[in-house]
Amino acid sequence: MPGALKKVTDNLGAARVILRAGLVPIPRADRGIYSILSVDRYGPFAGVVHAHARNGLDAVAVVDERGQLTYAELEELSNALVRAWVADGVTPGSVMGAMCRNHRGLVLAMLAAAKAGTKLVLMNTGFAPPQLMDVAAREQVRAFVYDEEFQEVADALPADVRRYLSWGEDPSGRVRALDELVLDRPTDTVPRPPTHGSFVLLTSGTTGTPKGAPRERTSALSAAQFLDRIPLRNGQTMVMAAPAFHGTGLSQVGVALALGQTVVMQRNFDPEAALSLVAENRADTLVVVPTMLQRIVDLGAETVAKYDTSNLKVIFAAGSALSPDLCTRTTEAFGHVLYNLYGSTEVAVATVATPAELAEAPGTAGRAPVTCHVELYDDAGTRITKPGRIGRIFVSSGLSFNGYTDGHDKERINGLLCTGDVGHFDEHGLLFVDGRDDDMIVSGGENVYPLEVENLLVARPDVLEAAVIGVEDTEFGHRLKAYVVTAAGAPRDEQDLKAYVKTHLARYKVPREVVFLEELPRNATGKLMRRVLIEMDSPYT
Repeated sequence: MPGALKKVTDNLGAARVILRAGLVPIPRADRGIYSILSVDRYGPFAGVVHAHARNGLDAVAVVDERGQLTYAELEELSNALVRAWVADGVTPGSVMGAMCRNHRGLVLAMLAAAKAGTKLVLMNTGFAPPQLMDVAAREQVRAFVYDEEFQEVADALPADVRRYLSWGEDPSGRVRALDELVLDRPTDTVPRPPTHGSFVLLTSGTTGTPKGAPRERTSALSAAQFLDRIPLRNGQTMVMAAPAFHGTGLSQVGVALALGQTVVMQRNFDPEAALSLVAENRADTLVVVPTMLQRIVDLGAETVAKYDTSNLKVIFAAGSALSPDLCTRTTEAFGHVLYNLYGSTEVAVATVATPAELAEAPGTAGRAPVTCHVELYDDAGTRITKPGRIGRIFVSSGLSFNGYTDGHDKERINGLLCTGDVGHFDEHGLLFVDGRDDDMIVSGGENVYPLEVENLLVARPDVLEAAVIGVEDTEFGHRLKAYVVTAAGAPRDEQDLKAYVKTHLARYKVPREVVFLEELPRNATGKLMRRVLIEMDSPYT
């Protein structure tokens, strides 16, 4: 299909999805027009809040441990914050940074940055001082918003950059809190900025210093990618357990606000507390990363049954691989409500698996939603169409980035962006992600993708987590080494685990060594830090 025709077809499909989901108020055409104008004025994130407030939406927008904020209150507070920042020298086009947990302060910072026309770099809450300094210097951050708990990390920045507390108080009085900044400021509508504000998301940093991936080409139509395959609708309630600084959390906060939903924010993840929030708020949606979901189902059926989750229609999981075993256990615990989104910081959305697809093929990444296109290519750049054949995954999406903030880019073929993963389609057109391209282990001339072995191991009831790496070997080039976290009280039998893999997979996929750990190294978004395991094995560390 020619590019121009494909774009028209994508936009028409997205418009149908948006109308079906109720994102455009029908039959109130006046409100719909005002919403469009508001998005044009402030961008999609802040524009929808402004439109809801002006259209008189009488609803709670955000709930956190401090209480509730309505859409009108969000609008007024963010307007006041814009004026405070402008008075403090923050100008359109400047770069700000934020290092915050899930709470109203982060949402207000996002809204105010958009209305002020600034670029907001969303920092990982797991950063140590050196990482924060490196990223802040590279992105040229001139003002920084952070939670009180990150004071020691923030102290690595120059005093004139470390300006605002989003949560808590500075005993020295040198850093002003957002609550203080907005006092006695006008709350009426702020002028349209000369340029839209934007976000910079950071890659996971599992293989090195996190890269900056700008989100500048967003539009209201991008919400269709989620609404096409996931039944998010107007007026629902969403519990946000996933970190909002990450693409998963940010995208779903944005979609929820666009739909006039109530977003219940969990500042620090706790599995049982997440269930309690779902029950207390009669939540329709729970947003998690897979490690969070794993911890919830590991609570056991008796604990899960203590909480009324009967209103839950969607468990939205994204951010890393979802094992077949976790898919099955989630369905057993909550019914057919699990949606598995596959994407990346760079490409945004690639595919979504529905509950029906996960029941048919646990672990699948599903199919591409409207406006998204997924293709597989071999190392020579030839497209792969045969079911079952593994290839490198390439994606085109209306949200795909134009390149990293340092000027580098990922590989592109025919307008599609490389995800860095490899996968295959089955005979029904469902996508399966087999692992990272650079994680592949060549052992004795055979290609092994760790994810296959890891998924097999975690399917055992006595194994909670597993990670497999390649270790240099003089005979085979590399041999497999597994790191395993066992369930409480389970025996740690290396030979039993090896024999189990041998009965299910080819001999060359059997780990030569099994090391038992109390926990696997993961970053703040739950992604496995495979690099740490490799460094643990290195004779030079």
